[in-house]
Amino acid sequence: MPVKMARASCGRDYHCCPDINTAVETACKSGFDFVCLPIVNPRYKREFIHGPAKNRPGPLSRSDLVLSGQDWSTLIVGKTSPWLQLDSRVEVIRKNSEAGFKQELAFASHLGLPAILIQLKHGKNANLARCLSEQIQAAYFQQQYWIQIPLISARDQADCLMEGGQTDEEREPQDDTWKWWHEFRTLCDSQRRINVVLELSTNLPDEEVLDRWLAEPIKCVMVSTNLFLTNKRGYPVLSKPHQSFLKKLFKLDIQIILTGADRHPDKGLHTYQQYLDHLWQVRHQDTDLQQYQHCLYMDNLWQTRSPPDPITQFAKGYEDYLQSPLQPLMDNLESQTYEIFEKDPVKYSQYQKAVYYALLGKIKPEEKETKSVVLMVVGAGRGPLVRASIAASHQADRKIKKVYAVEKNPNAVVTLENMKDEMWGDLVEVVSCDMRLWEAPEKADILVSELLGSFGDNELSPECLDGAQRFLKDDGISIPCEYTSYMSPLQSEKLYNEVRVCKDNTPSNKPLDHNFETPYVVRLHNCQVLAPPQEVFHFKHPNRDAVIDNTRYTCLDFDIKQDAVLHGFAGYFDTILYDNVTLSIHPDTHSPGMFSWFPILFPIKTPIYVKKNDRVVLHIWRSCNAKNVWYEWTIVEPTVLPIHNPKGRSYTIGL
Repeated sequence: MPVKMARASCGRDYHCCPDINTAVETACKSGFDFVCLPIVNPRYKREFIHGPAKNRPGPLSRSDLVLSGQDWSTLIVGKTSPWLQLDSRVEVIRKNSEAGFKQELAFASHLGLPAILIQLKHGKNANLARCLSEQIQAAYFQQQYWIQIPLISARDQADCLMEGGQTDEEREPQDDTWKWWHEFRTLCDSQRRINVVLELSTNLPDEEVLDRWLAEPIKCVMVSTNLFLTNKRGYPVLSKPHQSFLKKLFKLDIQIILTGADRHPDKGLHTYQQYLDHLWQVRHQDTDLQQYQHCLYMDNLWQTRSPPDPITQFAKGYEDYLQSPLQPLMDNLESQTYEIFEKDPVKYSQYQKAVYYALLGKIKPEEKETKSVVLMVVGAGRGPLVRASIAASHQADRKIKKVYAVEKNPNAVVTLENMKDEMWGDLVEVVSCDMRLWEAPEKADILVSELLGSFGDNELSPECLDGAQRFLKDDGISIPCEYTSYMSPLQSEKLYNEVRVCKDNTPSNKPLDHNFETPYVVRLHNCQVLAPPQEVFHFKHPNRDAVIDNTRYTCLDFDIKQDAVLHGFAGYFDTILYDNVTLSIHPDTHSPGMFSWFPILFPIKTPIYVKKNDRVVLHIWRSCNAKNVWYEWTIVEPTVLPIHNPKGRSYTIGL
């Protein structure tokens, strides 16, 4: 069923449904987008092995003719029967449940239901996972399977209500329902068609537990009417903690299922639709949440999310979308790519500030009438750094003798030549050449470049600037002057599955799992960082070493704070342009509003279950030869993985 991004998509849950047409009509009139109904009457328990009901006549459920095919496929989510116990130790119960489960899934496929809701009541679900995997492999219809999991188990919620009694030593350890889900999805081989329906509880667990769920493929959140409080006016509202967690979930574009009886019948559900347009109009204002009933209230939470920042607006639609890193030395960028990067509101203002301070440092106030500098922009693109440098000279009231705009892309040079004719005149000389091959007519006082990638050095800034520094004066300034990369362990089943499906059309000269030996640029969204980022590689310019070596190696130790699944590593960088002028995509120091770079993902072939207090030990290399640069990485603790991308067999960056 389509998710309406204009507002929260909300469904109504029915435990039983005497008349499906009435249920659907009532829900739709109340503003719900879909309904959750039992596939078969919950009390209709079948016997397939033996028993008096084995040969009972009559239909399994209501006819498919009671609704149109479109209604079945857009309005109804089917629920499996609550009596099914596919992992019972009693053989007859287990076999009966298996047969009943398969019968219901087959009928749901026949109806064309978009999703089936399956409830997990405990952590032992191996046979359920096997039967569901069989259905996924055999079914021709691409259904979604929603696994309903409580945030806190029923046993633990009951313990919270019991007074006194057991001591801490006598009390059983709490169930970790996330482990139920992790074991189940692992048994099902992390199928993309299996998603989570997270059932909210009255008491919320610790913040770190909630954050771990944000890295899972949550499709819906189930909210019971029992969770709502009644305010002074008699209207239902949620507690502040529940509101806060819901708003975090809304970032994942989740849907909501409201379950339970209407506990405010005097207010009812019928006012939802008439207030919907009003809520849409005031979605970014402080709306009075106390004036609406359940669905209206949830829609208000959706609409009153904080307005998106520039990064969120720019990245909309690119969340968890894998992109191959740019290779600007091998490929000429397109005009649209330049245009996107030039829209960054932060990057070029910071470059202008860096050039401004560099000019002040090069030319003292008493020298500004007699002294000028030579400035070179290497990798000039369509000229944003040239414009920023000229603007900085006007701002600093310092003279630039000549600006050399060096660019290897002949298509971008066309733009530079036009700008020279229309704006810059003789101040700027456009050079159509690879910076590493160009023979400069004079040396530069300031060398400006924007060759950094999402991992700092992954677009070969070290190699380019090392080749260009020969025409930088001994006391010359490089902007940027240094940069550092960082990595942190990451949990994200969504990204793991995205990497897994990238293996189609594998080139014959690459291994079958080459997709897991390739880094990806990605806007991280449905994920959790398992430990703070640590420094990886550092580069400084100009590099005055007698022998320049841009190979690198480091070993990082990460301490894991809670049970989780390791799917790979997120990479970031920060840079010092000049003095105290910086740019960063490091989570702790991210330049506000800058969107030129997304993080980079280094995946691993096999997800690793890590426990609280485990150490994750990562080895990573930056290797070079005459033609290429590449990364290799592996893990040696808590388990050993093969080295990823040895000798650059799956991914290289061309020089």
